[in-house]
Amino acid sequence: MMLPLALALVTAMALIVVIGPLMRSVRRPPDRLEFDRAVYRDQVEELERDRARGLIGDAEAETARLEIERRMLAADRADVGGPHEARPVPLAAAALALALAGGAGALYLALGSPGVPDQPHDARVAASPQGESSDALEKSAADLERRLAAKPGDVAAWTELARTEAELGNWTKSADAYRRAVALAPDRPDIGAAYGEVLVLAADGIVTPAAADAFRAVLARDATSGMARYYLALADAQAGKTDAAIAAWQALAAEAPDNAPVRAELKRRIDETAQAAGIKPPPLAPPAASASAPSSAPGPNAAQMGDAAKMAPEDRQAMIRSMVERLAARLQTAPDDLDGWTRLARAYAVLGERDKAAEAYDRAAALDPKNPELPLGEIDALMSDQALDHPMPDKVVMLLHQVETLSPAEPEALWYLGLAAAQAKKPDEAASYWQRLLAALPADAPERKTVSDALATLKGK
Repeated sequence: MMLPLALALVTAMALIVVIGPLMRSVRRPPDRLEFDRAVYRDQVEELERDRARGLIGDAEAETARLEIERRMLAADRADVGGPHEARPVPLAAAALALALAGGAGALYLALGSPGVPDQPHDARVAASPQGESSDALEKSAADLERRLAAKPGDVAAWTELARTEAELGNWTKSADAYRRAVALAPDRPDIGAAYGEVLVLAADGIVTPAAADAFRAVLARDATSGMARYYLALADAQAGKTDAAIAAWQALAAEAPDNAPVRAELKRRIDETAQAAGIKPPPLAPPAASASAPSSAPGPNAAQMGDAAKMAPEDRQAMIRSMVERLAARLQTAPDDLDGWTRLARAYAVLGERDKAAEAYDRAAALDPKNPELPLGEIDALMSDQALDHPMPDKVVMLLHQVETLSPAEPEALWYLGLAAAQAKKPDEAASYWQRLLAALPADAPERKTVSDALATLKGK
């Protein structure tokens, strides 16, 4: 009912503007004939004044007067312009109104959609697939920030926040989240490599000194990191060290399987760098025999995971799952491959398969029982979607105690152990863990406030 009334009001307003002038009298401005008559009258009056002053004779004055009057008569005969007052034309106005209103209505009924409700711009954006994706990512980032406000030592949450901000294109926020994750888990080269890559993306593809330092720190712990080696080679290329850059990329190409997507990227980089230096691009190094053999497929390494991050979500998932399946099959025949089990556990964690990730971490920990990073990785996988108000799983508490034994000052373990004690109504034990955490955190660490607030909450109970 409201729609027809609104349409009628809008139509009436438009018609008033269009046909209003036709309904009232309008005085026309003076035309050329009126101007001519005024001039002739002035000429007659001027002629009489000249004759009275003796400036012109009677005969000449009479002749001039006759000529002026002749011109006045000619002007009168030419005046066919009608009256000066324009009369209203109500019939024409009414006809025009009906034509406009009827035509507009017919056109709207033919082309419009009167039964469809309006859609504001924000609603249309939210309804689009891209809008839904962006909204979901922003909501996920907000949820992670709230989670980290309560659990600042959660390495997995910092890493997930960094990835989410990167998906949104918020490179600065992503780099900050990765920096915090690196500070909490300095022995995780995968996080350090991702941190360096985000610094490069934030600098429009330039390997900044900070990014180069991050990649060197990664290589200090994992000399085989493909991502770190790739970007440090890119830094050499950008610094004009063409030979060093091409040699590093060729070494990576020789290690990659023949069908690995990274080989195409390496060839592109080598060709571009060689052409920029004015030399002929060398052929891409062939893959090593062991790399191309199906029985020794290495599974997803850091470089391949970096390539996967640039793909469409469905393609990325398919690529990761394919490599994970190959790696899992190979490990059945090579159960002592510590690095393989570690990569498999991380890949399962990326896919959200927590139980499989935990099992792979257990296999890796059995091979390297003194490495605290392995139980920490399993904790991150198991706690990836743990709600704050839910009791901590017994297995997670057991793993936390393992980490505490191996690394007594590990911030993540101290935070979670304090949280577990608080959930178990053991405030003194919780306070002990969190006081140890404060002592382990740097003086300028922003997480100190959260820990202090948690301690204050314990004292208030």
